[in-house]
Amino acid sequence: MQTSPVTPEQLNASVIAVPPLARDSDLKIDREENAKIIRHIEAGGVSTLLYGGNANFYHIAPSEYADALNLIATESAENTLVVPSVGPAYGTMMDQTMILRDFDFPTVMVLPMQGLTTDAGVAAGFRKFVEALGKPAVLYIKFEGYLEPETVASLVDEGLVSWIKYAIVRKDTAQDDYLSRLIELVDPRLIVSGIGEQPAITHLTKFQINGFTSGCVCVRPDLSQAMLSAINNGDLDQAETIRKIFQPLEDLRNEISPIRVLHGAVALAKIAQTGPPLPLLSGLDPGDTERVQKAAQTLSDQTGPS
Repeated sequence: MQTSPVTPEQLNASVIAVPPLARDSDLKIDREENAKIIRHIEAGGVSTLLYGGNANFYHIAPSEYADALNLIATESAENTLVVPSVGPAYGTMMDQTMILRDFDFPTVMVLPMQGLTTDAGVAAGFRKFVEALGKPAVLYIKFEGYLEPETVASLVDEGLVSWIKYAIVRKDTAQDDYLSRLIELVDPRLIVSGIGEQPAITHLTKFQINGFTSGCVCVRPDLSQAMLSAINNGDLDQAETIRKIFQPLEDLRNEISPIRVLHGAVALAKIAQTGPPLPLLSGLDPGDTERVQKAAQTLSDQTGPS
């Protein structure tokens, strides 16, 4: 696992995979199956792993947090960047710092809390977490009204932010007043698109932000990495061709549940046995399983553009 600080060049060099966390039938973290997921992603040329929403770190037990960190740190390759998450509750993230101090992760992402927050309160909590951790953290902007662009800029100027995951969904990705204001105030090289392959072309070309996160990359890491390379090389026709290959599975994630569909898709594509999702989530409904399996297998078997 990489232990050196994250650079803008690194954010742009690899898709940021956001994998599920495999569990056994008793809901215990399964080291062997998680290792299969990690090695599958790395074999596809992807060298950044972010354990957040798809791994359901929102509901991870404090008693298993250290084991989860140990697994993702030791099963990843020497040069793989691994980023765990904390929170979303303030008390949870502050207690998790005591466990994180035993590891050498170069940064950690703060999961966004929806509701029961204010702009000033989120900023204060982020500052206190970074102070306790002793290194800059990843800021995850997922909801309108969570943090104002000016507040984000102040956190960046204070040296508290490693990078920013931007994931506010818009009907038209190209029309985004918040992101337009954010890139006026913050170096776009510190911002990555946080909603997978579908908006990535627009985010990286129109707004000039720096890379993207993906869940479906866990099924076809080589294709997702090829899409990032195509965007960086200005081959937008090839990038669009690859984007469309990912769209059927991504449409099901949007329709049903991003986390539940990806958790099932990794297993249905025979990459690893992910087991049951951690409550408060549940697995796919029987009526959805066949559709997800078809989309996942089609993506897995798809030949990429030459």
